[in-house]
Amino acid sequence: MPALTPDTIRTATETLSDLTDYLRENPDPVEALALVEPLLDEYTGLPVQLADTLRALARTLQEAPDAPRTAQVDLLITELRTAAWEQADQHTLHYVLDDLRDLYGNSGAGEPGCGLCR
Repeated sequence: MPALTPDTIRTATETLSDLTDYLRENPDPVEALALVEPLLDEYTGLPVQLADTLRALARTLQEAPDAPRTAQVDLLITELRTAAWEQADQHTLHYVLDDLRDLYGNSGAGEPGCGLCR
C-alpha cells in the first residue's frame, strides 16, 4: 500500500466532490444509484469508514506518549468518539439505497407508454 499523505486523502475528497457535482446535473437515476452504492455499502461504505477513522484518530491522540492530559483534551476525544457513533448510525442508509434501487429498477422508468400499457 502506498504511503498516505494529505494529498492522497484530498484526492479522495475531490472525487466525492466530483460525484456531487455530477449528481447535480440530474443523471439517470439508475446510474446515480449505482455510483452512490459503494459509498453506502453496509460494511465498507462512507459512514462506516468515517466512523472507524474518527475512532482510530481518537485512540491515536489519547495513546500518544506526549499527549497533553487535560480535561479539554479528554472532552475533545469524547466528541470524536460521539461523532463516530453518529456516523456509524448512518450505516442504515444502504437500506434506503436498496429500496430506491427496487423502486427505480421496477418502475419501468425508461419504457414508453403509460403504466397500464406495460
